[in-house]
Amino acid sequence: MPSFDEVLKEAGEFGRFQKRVFFLLCQTGITFSSLFASVVFLGQAPDSYWCRIPGAAELSERCGWTLEEELNFTVLPLHLGNRSSSGECERLDVMWDTSVSCTSPFAHYGNRSVNNLPLTACHDNWVYNQPRSSIVSEYNLVCSNAWMLDLSQAVLNLGFLAGAFTLGYAADRYGRILIYLLSCLGVGICGTIVAFAPNFTVFLIFRLLQGMFGKGTWMTCCVIVTEIVGSDQRIVGIVIQIFFTLGIMILTGIAYLVPTWQGIQLAISLPNFLFLFFYWVVPESPRWLLTRKKGEKALKIMHNIAKHNGKYLSPHYSEITISTEEVSNPSFLDLVRTPQMRRNTLILMYAWFTSALIYQGLVMRLGIVGGNLYLDFFISGAVELPAALLILVTIDRIGRRFPFAMSNIVAGIACLITAFLPEDIPWLKTTVATLGRLGITMAFEIVYLVNTELYPTTLRNFGISLCSSLCDLGEIIAPSRLFRLAAIWLELPLIIFSILAVVCGLLVLHLPETKGISLPETVEDVEQLSSHFGKCGKKRKHRDTNSYI
Repeated sequence: MPSFDEVLKEAGEFGRFQKRVFFLLCQTGITFSSLFASVVFLGQAPDSYWCRIPGAAELSERCGWTLEEELNFTVLPLHLGNRSSSGECERLDVMWDTSVSCTSPFAHYGNRSVNNLPLTACHDNWVYNQPRSSIVSEYNLVCSNAWMLDLSQAVLNLGFLAGAFTLGYAADRYGRILIYLLSCLGVGICGTIVAFAPNFTVFLIFRLLQGMFGKGTWMTCCVIVTEIVGSDQRIVGIVIQIFFTLGIMILTGIAYLVPTWQGIQLAISLPNFLFLFFYWVVPESPRWLLTRKKGEKALKIMHNIAKHNGKYLSPHYSEITISTEEVSNPSFLDLVRTPQMRRNTLILMYAWFTSALIYQGLVMRLGIVGGNLYLDFFISGAVELPAALLILVTIDRIGRRFPFAMSNIVAGIACLITAFLPEDIPWLKTTVATLGRLGITMAFEIVYLVNTELYPTTLRNFGISLCSSLCDLGEIIAPSRLFRLAAIWLELPLIIFSILAVVCGLLVLHLPETKGISLPETVEDVEQLSSHFGKCGKKRKHRDTNSYI
């Protein structure tokens, strides 16, 4: 009897039905990448700010002062004498009331010199000069509270990490589309609450939850897309990464046009509610249904796919089974119990960690070297488009393993060269750094595809989520490590990145080649993968399958 992949070929491996589902789910990449990078615009630093003396607002209104005049009365005295205070984090330890003179507010201190007045730390009375609002000005994330801005991104990444474990497990146990839809609902609700958070604590709690549900939407949509197409069309897993890049570029436009951080937050959160309509057009993965012994539902979906693709399934296909492996709830031990699964899991976890750490590190480096925020961010997104195109033209010709390895090695070498190029040749330094960004972007996109192809259906979503949790760990580490290392030497992070990337490139050469093979359905299938390829990755024979119809 034919295997599941043979039936999928008869129903259409990438027909009208799969193209529609693929296009719809690709929109998730736009919203997820916007959430991923949103802190860049939500947390824009104000052009300038200063600490207001208590009572200054009322006095300014009574005296008819402009902000500039109030600034001169408040901050200028701090520059008198030998004081080095800028007025941002300190103020004069005085209080103005209605008895203070409008022309000389310090006159009632008598002969006491202004520069001898005591100073005190500013806590909550800042005035911000910025054309756009941000969470920095909303929650006073400046001076001693400046670290809280990094905390907001760390909390989001912690949410991604939590989502990788909890929702990845849930998708393998309760179904892909159910968890996808629940995650979309969660992102929309939590994102809306974040936009109207009354204080920073509420902001952090629901930003963490938004990150958790956001990870659920992204990982689950990638798995669904991969599982409903044939082996020759699995590069759609790379194409969906293009929408991630488009999301970064679209976010730049949204941030440029929308002047408030609340507006930006709503713009990236509310579209998730529209994804709930996918309930009527995106089916459950038939592969997953078969692993849960729900052959009748899987058969019904396969007939529906064939119908929409203008194909016809033979009526004698009355029963579908895909695996003789006993289905159990997934756990980490399942990923490391057997030799090949253990090797794949450890290498993929390192690859995820390295890709995320270097990718975010190179993006954040833009902020260190300065420049136009909107233009630089847009260009950094546009640079990723050629990466996806390079993958598309090579991955089905020469396989996954070699481009995966070379992209990491090229990124590592480019980072190393950039670190030692002189500053007086900026065009060359920028060109080589861009090559490094291109390489690590390719590696980041390939790991999604390879990770999907190296796990069996019973563990696929859980395996991807668990391995990609190292990606979230890398993103949590990147901000603090980058700035601390850069404080020692600006280019020191690039040296670390180069070592990590080259090691990763050598390690992924030990993964089996997955070009042109059927998705593994059981752990046994994964264990047999390596035996079907020679040392050069050439296919020796076709894999037998325990999947039948």
